[in-house]
Amino acid sequence: MSSTETFRIPKHRRHVPDARQRVRKALADWGVTDQLADSITLLANELVTNAVAHCRVSDARVEVTLTLHGTELVLEVADPDRDRLPRLHHSGPDEEGGRGLALVAALADAWGCRQEPYTKHVWARFSPVEAQHQEREHVPAAL
Repeated sequence: MSSTETFRIPKHRRHVPDARQRVRKALADWGVTDQLADSITLLANELVTNAVAHCRVSDARVEVTLTLHGTELVLEVADPDRDRLPRLHHSGPDEEGGRGLALVAALADAWGCRQEPYTKHVWARFSPVEAQHQEREHVPAAL
């Protein structure tokens, strides 16, 4: 069984918290909680912030998609600046930014990006979703 939540926000920093809240709500609705939900929400914040900050298309909208399919959850953030692909680089200790993709690489099981005719998509995949669902299914009912 698959579940998908997709929404769009205007390309403006003030809308990043809205995206974070919508991701958190979708995860809670699916029973994804605790550290996994925290990690996915953090990475959603990073990817949406990157899209908002680096997309050069005016009046663009950023699309966020969460897909839960079996034991795998995929977070995907798309924007219309298809030619500016994200690059992982090592930030020096004095640099203020540039650590978002390092967080993505550290917390996701896999991540990457792809170009489509009019958009680029940056995605992060998480596989330990099954453990939370199994724990919930095996908890004995209260007497």
